[in-house]
This record gives sequence, C-alpha cells and structure tokens, in this order.
Amino acid sequence: MTDYTFFLFFVGFVALGFKRPFLWVLCYCYVDIVSPQKGSWHLLASLPVSLIVFAAAVGGWLLVDDKRDSRFTYRQGILCALLVYCGITTLLADFPVEALGKWSWVWKALLWAIILPLTLRTRLRIEATALVLVLSLGAIIIPGAIKTVLGGGGYGTLRLLVDDNTGLFEGSTISLAAIAVIPLIWWLARFGTIFPKHWTVTLFAVALTGACILMPVGTQARTGLVCLAVMGVLVLRTVKHRFLYMALGSIALMVAVPFLPKSFTDRMNTIENHKADQSASTRLAVWGWTWNYAKDHPGGGGFEVYLANKVRYRLKSDPASDGNSSEPAYIEEAGRAFHSSYFEMLGEQGWPGLMLWLWLHASGLWQMERIRRKWRKRTGPDELWVAPLANALMLGHVVYMVGALFVGIAYQPFILMLVGLQCGFWSYLKRIDQPVRRPMGQARHPRPLAGGEPLGV
Repeated sequence: MTDYTFFLFFVGFVALGFKRPFLWVLCYCYVDIVSPQKGSWHLLASLPVSLIVFAAAVGGWLLVDDKRDSRFTYRQGILCALLVYCGITTLLADFPVEALGKWSWVWKALLWAIILPLTLRTRLRIEATALVLVLSLGAIIIPGAIKTVLGGGGYGTLRLLVDDNTGLFEGSTISLAAIAVIPLIWWLARFGTIFPKHWTVTLFAVALTGACILMPVGTQARTGLVCLAVMGVLVLRTVKHRFLYMALGSIALMVAVPFLPKSFTDRMNTIENHKADQSASTRLAVWGWTWNYAKDHPGGGGFEVYLANKVRYRLKSDPASDGNSSEPAYIEEAGRAFHSSYFEMLGEQGWPGLMLWLWLHASGLWQMERIRRKWRKRTGPDELWVAPLANALMLGHVVYMVGALFVGIAYQPFILMLVGLQCGFWSYLKRIDQPVRRPMGQARHPRPLAGGEPLGV
C-alpha cells in the first residue's frame, strides 16, 4: 500500500507541473527530502526519480519561466565558488574512489541551492517553498513521533519513514532539522496564505511542533537536546512575555521529565562527562587529528579523507568492565567520521573551503538580521509577514550552526535548500523595496508586497 501511495502522489505532483511548471521545483524539494524511492519496493525504486524531477524543474525554469525578476545574489556566488573548489579537491582527493561517491550527491545539493533562488520571484513562491520544506520534513517526523509515543524509540533503532540511516533519516540529523524548522512552522501558521490562519491550521502547527520536540527523545540524540535548549533561549529574544514563557517552559520541563524513558536520561547524562563516554572521546580525538592534518594539508584532502585517521584516546574506565573498574582504558580506532560540519569542511576542503562555508552561513545570518531590523516596525497588511519570516529563518539557521558542531552535515541538502530560500527571500525584498521611478510631479504609490501573485506559468 505504501508503494502505491508514494507512486500515485509522485505521479500526481509531476502531472500538475505541466499546468504550473514551478510545481516541479517544489516536487524536487519533496523528492530530495522524503526520498520516496527509498520507501518504495517496486514502482518508484525502479525509476531515476530524482533525475527526472531535477530535469523537469530546471528545464521548466529555463524554457517557460519568466526570468525578468530573477536576481543572482553574492551568496549564490559563494555557493558557485564552493562547488568549483569541491570539484577540484575531488580530483586531487586522497581517496579518489570514495570521494567520487560523496561528490555524486554533493554537487547536486550545491547546484540546487544555486538554482532555487532564481525561481523564487514572488511571495507566493517563497511561501510555497517554505510550506513544502516543512510538510516534507513533517512526513519523516510525524511517523517517528508516533512511534516514540508508542514506545518504539531508541538510539539508532527508531525507524522513520523508511528503513535507512543516512541523510535526514539519521537520528542526530533529523533531530537537528526538526528543531530548526519549528519557527518556520509557526510563521506559516500565522502568516500563510496557502493555508490561511484558522484554528485547524494552529492545531496542526501545535501537533507538528510537539512531534518535532519528540524527535530528540525518540532518537536519543544528544545533538537534538542541545538544539532544543538553544532554540528555547533564542525565542526569548523576540517573545513578548518572557517571564511567562520561561515559567511555562519550566513547568513543561518538570512535568515531562518523569515520563522520559530511562535510556534517554542516561544517554543525556553523558553530556556532562565526555571523558567517560566513548563516542564523545572519539570525536575529540578525531577533531585533534583533523586539526593536525589541516596543518600539513591546508588545501584539504578531498571527500571522505577521514578514512585516513588513526586515533588513540583515554577513557576514565574500561567500557568492557560495565563501569565497575576505576582503571583507565586506552582505545585505538581508525577511519572514524568527523562528527562535526566544521571539521568536516576543514579536513575535506581545507582552510579555503572552511572559509567559504563560514562566509556563506555568516552572511545569511547577517542578511536575515538586517531584514528583521529593517521591516519589524512596518505595519502594512502586506508587510507584516517579512520580519517574522526573516526571524524564523535566522533562528533555524543558528540552531543548525550550533548542531553542526556535533554532526557532519556540511552539505545536507535540506539545509542548503533553506540557504536557497534565504537567498530568494533577500533578492525578492531587494527588488520590491526599490522606489518606483515615476514622471516628475506624479504622486508616489508604494509598490505592494501582494500575496496574490501568480505561482508560475
């Protein structure tokens, strides 16, 4: 049944694109996030789904879309530079075969982040893209939250929409993404025009937010808990009733703790003492190895260079003794992943790649904050949505940058789509906020930010 559901939804989505080609852009976002071909055992599994929709989306934009309002931003230029540099390091990689495997999907993610902003010419398109990103991620989160409530969670054992442990289906990654998308959920609930403000929309937003919060519990990912704490602090910046918010948050936390599974609380307790936790000790050792590697190879070693590492670290007690021994243990491992986007970029792309990556994200935070400050006091009915969207995108971005300290997702397609959405949003506002040229003596009429613009041709 699942096979037919995925297939019929995909075929229907693609068919609608012949009427409105921009829907192919949205369809590719859906396919890249949900990966319906992984959840299908026959119909979609036998088709190059991603290639078909990518060709349709790019072809539809090139052939029939109106490009007069498309603008190329400097952040897209940074993405282009990063794409070219990653290509060069792939050619010179220490592990050429393995590097080509990762390059096969990284270049698509970077290229899509470059193309996506060029299609976001109207408010409706920006909103539609945000909606598809949220609902597509929700298709993964909601089943995971239901299984968590029913007792099916666990570190590395929670089965999400498909039986896979890569990309957004990996526990730490989906926990981070789930927390990062919460502000966008509430922006859509408050300012959305596709699904206007209504009690049913608010109820769904509450339920989806609850599902997002449950993801760190179900996956037992410490990164998710850190991201949730960061989000809770960030919201204080803009919430109207801070003390009420803190009081309700504290009460909710006290009520929730007794219901948390013991395996979750035990795992979260390891955050306090990394020296007694093998996973945390491994990460620190790998980060040290990466730093030393970058000293000798400042240009990076190409994708999957972590395969060259050999690390030795000390634990407070021998893990084989079940915690009963006070004798320290020395562990040796090889080929351990970076477990940090920052060290992933440093090891694979060297200092040039890391600087480009940091520039890309830092400039995004600066742009969203600039938009928020510029538009927050505007009260026009077609202007109220702007500052909250900038704030939502910025909060999600900050959560990603914090979570990326502990997860190797520097090239995660979902995050790069959010970057593309930021670029399109910035470009759109730069265009419509320009004063309209008029003949001398003619009264000035501000250009509207109407939400009723056409979705596509």
